[in-house]
Amino acid sequence: MTDQKRYWVYMVASRTGTLYIGMTNNLYVRVLQHKSGEIEGFSSKYHCDRLVYWESFDDVLKAIDREKQLKGWRRTKKIVLIESVNPRWEDLAEKAGAEMVFAGQSITAR
Repeated sequence: MTDQKRYWVYMVASRTGTLYIGMTNNLYVRVLQHKSGEIEGFSSKYHCDRLVYWESFDDVLKAIDREKQLKGWRRTKKIVLIESVNPRWEDLAEKAGAEMVFAGQSITAR
């Protein structure tokens, strides 16, 4: 049995609505990098650290094509896409890196 690789095209936004579109093979790690400011350039300059949209692919070429397509869109079309699945622009990875607490466990004992 072979492992199925996954690729993600994603949009991160700043609190003021500036958008950055990227592609990765590890969305969890990439979001943490954006949140910590490790991604140099545009996204760190404009504080794009809130995951507002993502799509998953099993083919890297399809992911790259989709990333290019989204980058070519006008801002208004990107906003319509985001709001079709995330109307309140919530950070879809707000708890990325947070330790999970299960029923019966104390959060104060940590």
